[in-house]
Amino acid sequence: MEEAKSQSLEEDFERQATHTGPKGVINDWRKFKLESEDNDSVPSSKKEILRQMSSPQSRDDKDSKERFSRKMSIQEYELIHQDKEDENCLRKYRRQCMQDMHQRLSFGPRYGFVYELKTGEQFLETIEKEQKITTIIVHIYEDGIKGCNALNSSLTCLAAEYPMVKFCKIKACNTGAGDRFSSDVLPTLLIYKGGELISNFISVAEQFAEEFFAGDVESFLNEYGLLPERHAIEQTDMEDIEQ
Repeated sequence: MEEAKSQSLEEDFERQATHTGPKGVINDWRKFKLESEDNDSVPSSKKEILRQMSSPQSRDDKDSKERFSRKMSIQEYELIHQDKEDENCLRKYRRQCMQDMHQRLSFGPRYGFVYELKTGEQFLETIEKEQKITTIIVHIYEDGIKGCNALNSSLTCLAAEYPMVKFCKIKACNTGAGDRFSSDVLPTLLIYKGGELISNFISVAEQFAEEFFAGDVESFLNEYGLLPERHAIEQTDMEDIEQ
């Protein structure tokens, strides 16, 4: 009796898990392909085969079990891979899967360079209107202040390496609060997320050696958990390659 109960549970699980594992992926691909086909350009026989491939019948029927569990036939393989149309459809399917994955992982827009903010209004607008999931790193600087040029150069490199982070810079005299950002506290880094200040580092150049580079700034920001993990960036790069 216990064995029968176990078998029943396994069958219930299999019925619910049609979108996981190799079989689930293949069936999802077949359904996507069927939905993507132009009704006017696809023979009814081809569409019927795809329906059978993507929608196995009840497990209670012995013949249906065999159809569900058998390996992909040569006919089905050729049907999926027979022409350029299928290749394009597969590419679209893979791109859609990547986009769905990125959406689930909450990836936001990509930037890739340092934004120069000209006014205090631009500064506030950037902080308030950016997506809540986006980390914004703002460098407040002035020309001729020790460490400011090196930090600007470092952030330019990091912006290319971390395109999901929005890097900005603004001169202290343009913030509208120049008295708060005197040369004694420059360069200053302010980090925002969701409209809130989450970290601030005044006279941040003192944290580094006399000469410092992008790798030093990267390590410093990573110590405070302010940059995304490298594997997340590699995933987004994979999407660009697919496209």
